[in-house]
Amino acid sequence: MNRRSWLKKSSLLAGAAAFAPSVLNHVTATPARKIAAGMPSDFEMARNVPGVLKARLFANENPFGPSEKAKQAIIESLATSCRYSINEETVFKEKIQAHEGLKDNTIMLSAGSSGILLGAASYYSSNGGTIVTATPSYDDLTGHVEAFGGKCIKVPLTADYRLDLDAMEKAIDPSTKLVYICNPNNPTATYTDTNKLKDFCRRISKKTTVFIDEAYIDYMPDPKGSTMISLINEGVNIIVARTFSKLYGFAGLRVGYAIAQPETIKLLEHYTYNDFSLSSPAINAAIAAYQDAPYMADVLDKTNKSKQYLYKVLEAEGYEYIPSGTNFVLFPIQMDGERFTQELMKRSVAVRFWKFNNKNWCRVSIGRMDEMEAFAQAFKEIS
Repeated sequence: MNRRSWLKKSSLLAGAAAFAPSVLNHVTATPARKIAAGMPSDFEMARNVPGVLKARLFANENPFGPSEKAKQAIIESLATSCRYSINEETVFKEKIQAHEGLKDNTIMLSAGSSGILLGAASYYSSNGGTIVTATPSYDDLTGHVEAFGGKCIKVPLTADYRLDLDAMEKAIDPSTKLVYICNPNNPTATYTDTNKLKDFCRRISKKTTVFIDEAYIDYMPDPKGSTMISLINEGVNIIVARTFSKLYGFAGLRVGYAIAQPETIKLLEHYTYNDFSLSSPAINAAIAAYQDAPYMADVLDKTNKSKQYLYKVLEAEGYEYIPSGTNFVLFPIQMDGERFTQELMKRSVAVRFWKFNNKNWCRVSIGRMDEMEAFAQAFKEIS
């Protein structure tokens, strides 16, 4: 069913009446995302940075660009971009299904994962639903919960800045409609033990849906062994979100997908409006780039070299940091976070700041080596 048909017939869908106000609000306007006071989002940062920076290190992008295969596919697809990408969507889903060993009707495509996160927030927050998450963590989903009429319970991380699964489980009650987990976690760059997380998903999914955001999983040592996707074939009630915005370098191209049980996919499709949302150049590029092992290995190698350089810079200045399993590093700073980022911005370096555990923190995205050198020079001037 396409978007227009759904808008005309949604009132006839089973159970639609209970959620109609939420759906209509979603159609007419996207609620404002609620973030911690004084902390700008990546998009607010983007609006306030100069057009040209020495180091763009605030959005966790892959600065090395899409693969050559992806670029060539974009060029070749331009001639037929006057057509809807109907067949390409099927081809892309089949590639994902074959690689992950998935059953039919378990994949939903989206322009990045943001639409999936917003759709889940809309549905699971309806009628006062409660969503349990960690703090600090990525807030694209949880930041919209209250605007959709729900409640968000935020569970602090452990002493070593990892997700506290035991405490999250204790926070679940009959009102809990969703548990949101970002693994690896943003902004701490830590990840959860795979076996422990799988056991958590199997156990908790019997009570409520578990949403696993795996935006950064491709940076982990063993992405295939660390993902929760295999649980889908076991019939476990989870949603796994993936994006091409990170390792694949598609932040501006916008490609993502969700994997879940067929009935969950069917439900979420009514909240994400994904019909033809992927442009022909973007989806053809994704088909060409998916699991391009040489390209992925090259990006990982460059990222790790830049990360090791950053570690040495921080150590030389006497700063501690949280060891990272992603393409960004978080470390405590010795001045107010807003002032720290402003001082770096004066030097044409853009980063993010956080405030938690009574500390100010800086998150540095891993950039090209010239960007890391620009950060190092500016950092030494103000540290």
